[in-house]
Amino acid sequence: QVQLVESGGGLVQAGGSLRLSCAASGRTFVSYGVGWFRQAPGKEREFVASITWSGGATYYGDSVKGRFTISRDNAKNTVYLQMISLKPEDTAVYYCAARPGGRILATNTYEYDYWGQGTQVTVSS
Repeated sequence: QVQLVESGGGLVQAGGSLRLSCAASGRTFVSYGVGWFRQAPGKEREFVASITWSGGATYYGDSVKGRFTISRDNAKNTVYLQMISLKPEDTAVYYCAARPGGRILATNTYEYDYWGQGTQVTVSS
């Protein structure tokens, strides 16, 4: 069993930066792949980024490529999402998710078994 808790969200002006954290419990977390998703009001949950268990491979959604960076520190059981050059359209609740089979860069919500409660990111224009 893995429990995930996101933090680091908040209100930021367009062009600003934020770093989200996803802290996990459970000693097997180091073997899990992790993804970040986001959901804006009235929209479907959207893939943002994913990372393999080792951190050796990452993958990004087209809308965030070049602006967001996913990373992990397995010693701290934490995955990060560094966001720069934020835009109003990045406004959403951001969720982290984990899945066994940490060698795969999964991009669909159904591929993940565990989810956090989400953290709100609001980008003002």
